[in-house]
Amino acid sequence: MNAIKRLIVNADDFGWSCDVNAGIVHCHRKGILTATTLMAGGAAFADAVALARANPSLDIGIHLTLLHTPSVLTGRQLPSDLLGMMRAVTLRRLDVYSEFSAQVRKVLEAGIVPSHLDTHKHTHVLPVVASAVARVVREFGIRWVRLPFDFDGPAGRAARLMRFARRGMVRKVRAAGGLSTDHFAGFDATGFLDEARLLSILDALPAGTTELMCHPGFCREELRASRTRLKKSREVELAALTAARVRERIALRRIVLTDYRAAAK
Repeated sequence: MNAIKRLIVNADDFGWSCDVNAGIVHCHRKGILTATTLMAGGAAFADAVALARANPSLDIGIHLTLLHTPSVLTGRQLPSDLLGMMRAVTLRRLDVYSEFSAQVRKVLEAGIVPSHLDTHKHTHVLPVVASAVARVVREFGIRWVRLPFDFDGPAGRAARLMRFARRGMVRKVRAAGGLSTDHFAGFDATGFLDEARLLSILDALPAGTTELMCHPGFCREELRASRTRLKKSREVELAALTAARVRERIALRRIVLTDYRAAAK
């Protein structure tokens, strides 16, 4: 008997804009999307919370953010790039755990019970951020944490660096009582996840539980005006996540769609 293949299809950036929020909910209602992570500092946070309440089958996590949004802790704008973020952390202008804690509390106070964590731009591959995420796991009891390393990841020197980062993250998350899926996909596909690429991921999906990261949305006026490189590509992903052929391939490969709440049981 073949081992079961389970797939969590998780959308980042819930709360970034109403266009993104609407696309995520559309992919949940009409497609294969099962989960999403909410940005506490996102401009459309309130809209996302209302949509979460109206769609209780959508599994909600937290998209912890140190970039691109206002700080939940101070109200000041967070850095616009990784170098600026690291400088702010080094100079103690940005307290990573305190910012994350404020974001988690904002989500909880909105009545959302989050099941999982990830970070905007995968900043928790950095040791100082991984330590803060581990503390969130321990202190808030949100145990599922993304390990953003594709199951068919890069070769060569990049692969060695990724393996080194992965070991450090796993050690910290596990020590805090955290959990992660067996596999992950979507890092290399960010901005390029069309129907053909999604089908190829499904065909290569390993046994066990895999999280597939995605970024769907409707590219309307609000999204076009926002500061993100992912605009038209969000509609391409939306089309892929709701495509009939994708549903058919999931059935053919006997892939079980699931979410983090189910995994916790």
